[in-house]
Amino acid sequence: MFAHSSEGTLKSISTGSSKSQTCSKIHFIVLGFLLIAFLAAMLTVYNQINANNKICATPYCAEAAKYLIESIDETVDPCEDFYQFACGTWIQNSRTPNDSTTSGLLHKKLDNSVIDILTSSSTNDTNEPKAIINARNLYHSCINEKYIENEGINPILSLINNEFGGWPIIQSSWNNSTFDLLNLLLKLRKYQNNIIFGLDTTTNDKHSTEYALGISQGDLGLGEREYYMNESKITVAYRRYIFDLASVLSNDTSTIEQDVNDMYEFEKELAKVIPFIFCSYIKS
Repeated sequence: MFAHSSEGTLKSISTGSSKSQTCSKIHFIVLGFLLIAFLAAMLTVYNQINANNKICATPYCAEAAKYLIESIDETVDPCEDFYQFACGTWIQNSRTPNDSTTSGLLHKKLDNSVIDILTSSSTNDTNEPKAIINARNLYHSCINEKYIENEGINPILSLINNEFGGWPIIQSSWNNSTFDLLNLLLKLRKYQNNIIFGLDTTTNDKHSTEYALGISQGDLGLGEREYYMNESKITVAYRRYIFDLASVLSNDTSTIEQDVNDMYEFEKELAKVIPFIFCSYIKS
C-alpha cells in the first residue's frame, strides 16, 4: 500500500515537473521570438533614419561646413561660454560697416548677387522682369558721370516744370489758377512720396480674403514730428539744405530764404496736428 502510494506520488511529481519544464521552454521560445522581432524592428528603423540622413558632400555643403568651422573659437570651452565658442572667430574676423547695423554671409551674398544683376549688360530676354530692367537702367544712369555732368540740372528742371507743374520757390512768376493740387499729389505718389496723407492697402484683420484701403499720416521732410517741436541744429541744417538746393535751380535767389522759412513753418504746423500714431482703414 505504502509502496504503491509512493510510486503514484513519484509519478505525479515527475509529471508536474515535466509540464513545468515544457511551459518554461515555451515561455523562453516566445520571449526569444519577441526579442528577435524587437531587434529586427529597431534595426529597420535605424536603417531608415540613416538612409534619410546621408552625409551631404555637395560643394555647397562643403562651403557651409567650412564657414561654420572657421567661425568656431576652439580655445573656448563650450560648457563655459557656448556663444563665444560658436561665434568667437567670426566676430573677431568680421566687422560691421559704419553704414550698417547688421552684417553676415547672407547679406554679402545678396549684395554680390544684386551687383552682378545691375552691372550685367541688357539682354534680349523678353521674360526678364521689368523691375530688373528698370533697376539696371537706373544704376547705369547713376554711374555715367560724364552724361550727368553734360546734362547738368536740366533733367531736374524738366521734371519739376513739365511733370509737376513748376515749383514757386524757384520761379519769379507763379500762376495759381493753373495749379492742380490733386494732380500734383497723384504724380508725387507715383514717386513713392506720401504728401499730406498716405494711401496703402492691407488685409482685413477680421476677414483675410478682404482688402482695406489704408489712410495714414503723410511724410515729413525730417521724418519724425518730434524734430519740429523745438529749434535745433537739425532744423537749421534742414532749412539750409532746402535753400542751397533751390539756389542751384534758380537764378533769382532774392526771395528763396523767405520762401524756405514759410515752407518750413507750414510743415511745422502740419507736424503739430499729426498724431504720434494715426491710421484709419476703409473697407474696399
